[in-house]
This record gives sequence, structure tokens and C-alpha cells, in this order.
Amino acid sequence: MSKVAGAEALSRGYLAIVEDRQKLAHDTVRLAVIVGALGVVFGDIGTSPIYTIQTVFSPSDPHPVPVSVDNVYGVVSLIFWSVMIIVTITYILLAMRVDNDGEGGIMALITLLRRWKSKQGRKAAATLAGLGLFGAALFFGDSMITPAISVLSAVEGLKVVEPELERFVVPITAVIIVGLFLVQRRGSAAVGRFFGPIMILWFTAIGAAGIVGIVGHPEILKALSPTYALGFLFGHFGTAFFALAAVVLAVTGAEALYADMGHFGRPAIARGWSFLVLPACVLSYMGQGALILADEKNISGPFFLLVPEWGRWPMVVLATAATVIASQAVITGAYSVASQAAQLGYLPRLRIAHTSESTIGQIYVPWINWLLMVSVLTLVFAFRSSAALAFAFGMAVTGTITIMTTLFLFISRLKFKAPAWAIALGCVVLLGVDLLFLAANLTKLLHGAWLPLLIALTAFTVMTTWQRGRAIVTQNRRKAEGSLQAFIEELHELAPIRVPGCAVFLNRGKETAPLAMRANVEHNHVLHERVVVVSIETEPVPRVPPGRRVEVDDLGYGDDGIIHVSARFGYMETPDVPAALALLDPAQTEGELDLDQARYFLSKIELQRGKAPTMAGWRKRLFVATSYITADAAEHFGLPRERTVIMGAHIDV
Repeated sequence: MSKVAGAEALSRGYLAIVEDRQKLAHDTVRLAVIVGALGVVFGDIGTSPIYTIQTVFSPSDPHPVPVSVDNVYGVVSLIFWSVMIIVTITYILLAMRVDNDGEGGIMALITLLRRWKSKQGRKAAATLAGLGLFGAALFFGDSMITPAISVLSAVEGLKVVEPELERFVVPITAVIIVGLFLVQRRGSAAVGRFFGPIMILWFTAIGAAGIVGIVGHPEILKALSPTYALGFLFGHFGTAFFALAAVVLAVTGAEALYADMGHFGRPAIARGWSFLVLPACVLSYMGQGALILADEKNISGPFFLLVPEWGRWPMVVLATAATVIASQAVITGAYSVASQAAQLGYLPRLRIAHTSESTIGQIYVPWINWLLMVSVLTLVFAFRSSAALAFAFGMAVTGTITIMTTLFLFISRLKFKAPAWAIALGCVVLLGVDLLFLAANLTKLLHGAWLPLLIALTAFTVMTTWQRGRAIVTQNRRKAEGSLQAFIEELHELAPIRVPGCAVFLNRGKETAPLAMRANVEHNHVLHERVVVVSIETEPVPRVPPGRRVEVDDLGYGDDGIIHVSARFGYMETPDVPAALALLDPAQTEGELDLDQARYFLSKIELQRGKAPTMAGWRKRLFVATSYITADAAEHFGLPRERTVIMGAHIDV
């Protein structure tokens, strides 16, 4: 072989090694994303086997399902096909293809509707956006019920292992929940890397236990046929209809698959679901069905009884860890929904702490955290069992899923131009299934299903009242502030004393003059050499690229040192005003801005109930009361506190 040929062969070999290493690195990263998704996304739906079948056959149910061979086959088949239709088809195959710049979830659908409404002006979009807001409000109910029912169901494994330990179930659950909420301030970044491996162990364990049960009664596999689900539903409709209220527990957490799409991407979630989560859950449900067929007394705790006696203690510990992870995921989801709602104007500014420097979306919202903790503990001590909470849980799940499907079908038709026949088929099959589940859960209204509706109605009222009150305040504030352009003209006539330095005034827009700026000129008769009026715009996209972050307007004068800057942020971003201003160059700002010494001026508004008939009296009181949880503006906008000046004013509502 010649030296040239040898060199070429060596070069080809080196390139092959590099390509192999790159492919291995890519596969490793992809595998890491899937493992991460397993730890965050699937906790809720992955722990549903603990309580679903037990709840269906619970004798404490107001409409109990009698244990019989036909009913067991029918229930297991109904669970399997409900999971396939709602989770695999509705969410994985369809809904996750509709996103808002990569983000999913009901808030993403609301922002898509708002964006479409602003372009089209259709009343239907506004109505459906309101429906979506109620769905987001239902999610707050879900985030309160999930930790309570999940941890309770896991700790209830103690009474299966040792019946005399039953009296300790509620106290132990309360201690775990308090500990869970106390560590939220530290963030999930530090422990997040352990969630994936724990959930892999969890799914492996429940799948293996399911196989053991199936081996004892392999005929249960016949329940995979849809004929058993349809035969049970139409042949025993009176029994099957009420059973649906518990069957829906098998799909709890489906919204999390969609909501976390922006963090992990559709491929990772779809693969994790298809290759591990779905098979493991199906095996567990099948195994539990086989166990009940063997002895109907096993309905007292089929999930834990499926495990050999020597493995029940470890399974209780593993189940508790899995339910804590599931609770962590839904708590983090509540933080995210609250933060996005605040950015979109449905809630006041909330104090938000970012718990990870590297991972977008890992946040801690103290006010929401303590509200959830008190609510979850109240539910645990009030209901005292997972079976009692199941009636409430199903209503929250079915309500959210039904609203999500409705929004998805509407957006698919009007925004993505899906054919009419496909939408009609979706309404009949997908929405029809959702509405059937919703109707079944309405029968539990007096037995706990009223709870998530009450929570959702309360949250919806607060959010719509804040949105309406905010619009009234903005209108009244606009009158008090006056035109910014007219104020600039007055400044040129008055020619106030210009003092050295840079002053940054935060304002709601470009049309009006900041109250703090007007007060500074009227009372102190001075103006800084460099004046920047900044308005924060939250766009209906998750994140705004740096190239579109800021826009400058000289307000008609190119040499007076006064400019207006529009700073744009996505609804998943936290506004950082100094960082946005740092993107500007001297040519845009009529001279260099000394941001290291700049003074920031805020207009603090004190709200008070006025006599104008703008809102009902109780809504005015609610709006003013809600305003007290508004986070400190300097912290929220990233302003240096030692260089921030706050000037107050009164506004009537």
C-alpha cells in the first residue's frame, strides 16, 4: 500500500471514528432527554395504577361496580382503550402537533387563540379563550388534589402490609407533604437527575408485578380486545357509565405530557410513553384484573397485593417516592401556569425565584407554594383516603381534558386548516369520549366532584376580575398620566434644568407619560440628561429572540436625550429591564447610557374603590384584595434596588 493510500485510509478511519463518536454523543443526549422526561412528565399518569382499579370496585363508591368475571374484563378493557384514545391518540399523536413556538399545554392554546383573535376579531376565539382560562383554573384544582391522592394512595400500602398501621396513614402522608413543600424553595434542579432513574425502576417494577399476575390468569389478555370494552359499555350501560368516573383516573396526568413538551420535545415524550410507560401501566392493570379474577377479596388493594409478600415493603417505599415525584411535577406545573397567567394579565405580578441557572422553566413561586400546601393538607385531613378523593380528582381531570380537546379541534380547523371531515370525526370520537367521561363524573357531584369545580370557579373569578380591574385601572391611569407626546412638547417649552445622569421610567406604553416622570418634573423642576421611558410588552409567544427584544422611538426629537424603548418578552420569560437596555447602542439612544449609575423610577399605584359603576362592589373588593399579593416591581423587572425610586399615586377602580 502506498503512503498516499495509507494516509487516505487513515483519514477515512479517523472520520469514521469521529462520526461514530458524534452519533454516540447525539444518542446519549437523546437518551438523557427521554430519561429526564420519564422523571418529570410521567409521574402523575405513571402512578395511576396504584388506585384506579381499586377505586372502580370500591364498595364505598355511591354507585359500586359488582365484582364478576364480565365486569372485570370490561373494566380492564375500558381502562386500556380509554388510555389509548385519550393519551395515545388525542395527546401523543394529535394535540402535541399543535404548539405555540414549541410550547404546549392549555396556556399555549389560549395564547394561540388570543393571537388569532387579534388578527381575525372573531367572537368565537374570545369565548373559547375564556373556556381555556377555566381549564387553566381547573388545573389549579388538579394541582391541589394530585399530591393528596397520590401520596395517600402510596402510604395506604402500609395497611396492606400491616393492617394495624392504618391509623398512621394520614399523619405520615401529612408529614411527607409538608416536607415536599418545604423543599420547593431549593428547586428541583439538584434532585431532578435522580427522578428519571427512580421512575425507570418504578415502571420496571410495576410491569414485572403485572406479568406475575398475568401468568397466574393469562386469559385476562383477552381484555385487550375492544369488544370487551364495548360489550361492557353498551351491554351493562347502567354499571359501566358510573364506572367511567373511576376509569378516568387512568389518564390523570395526560395534560402534563402536553404542557411539558417545550422542555423535552415531542419525540422524547412519545418514545418514553410508547416504549416504557404505556407497556408498564397496561401490564399492571392486566395483572390487577387477573388477581381479582383469582379472588375477589383482592379488590381491597390489588396493586400492592400483586407484589409478592417479601416485596411489599420495598414497593410501598418505591410507590411513595414515585408519588412524591408525581406531586413535584404537578406543583411545578402550577408555578408555571400561575407565572404565565400573570404575564398574560390574568393575575398580578407574582414573586418568582428561578431555581436553576441552566434549565428554563424551573421556578419557585412562594405565594402559590404556601397556598397549595395549606390546600393539600386540608384535603388530606378532610377526605382521609384516596378512594374518597378519587371522586373529586376525576372531575378535575375530565374537565381539563374536555376543554383541551375542544380548543385543539377549533385551532386545528381555523389556524391549521384541518379538513372538515377530520374535525367532525374528532368531535364524534375524541370529544364524544371526553363528554361521556365528564357526564359520568357529574354523577359524583355530591360526593366530592363539586370540589374541583369550586376551586376552578374561584380561580376563574379571581383571574377574570383581575383582568377586568386591570383594564379599568389602565384606562383611569391613562387619563391621569396624559399624552406622552404632549408632555414632551411641554418639556421643550418649559426647558427644565437638566442634571447629569440617566433616568429610566417604567411605563405601561408609549401613549401616556409616566406618573413618576410627570411628578419629578412638576415638583423638582429637573430632568436628567438621558431619559429612557421603558414599556414592557408580553407577546403571545414563549420567548422573544434577542434581535426582537427592544425597539427605540425618539418621540419626534433626535437630540433631546429622551427616548422610548419597547422591551418585548415572551410569556414564559421573566422581564429583565437592565439586560434589555444593555442591548442598545449609543446611536439608538442619542448618546451613551450609563446603566451602571442609572436611576430607575417606578410609579406605585394605590388602588381604592371608586363610585363609578365599573364593576360590582364585591368584584372591586376582590380586585383590591388581590392587588396586595403583587410582587415588588423592582425585583420583578430586575432593577437594582439601591438605585430605584418609587413614587406613589391613587387610582380609583
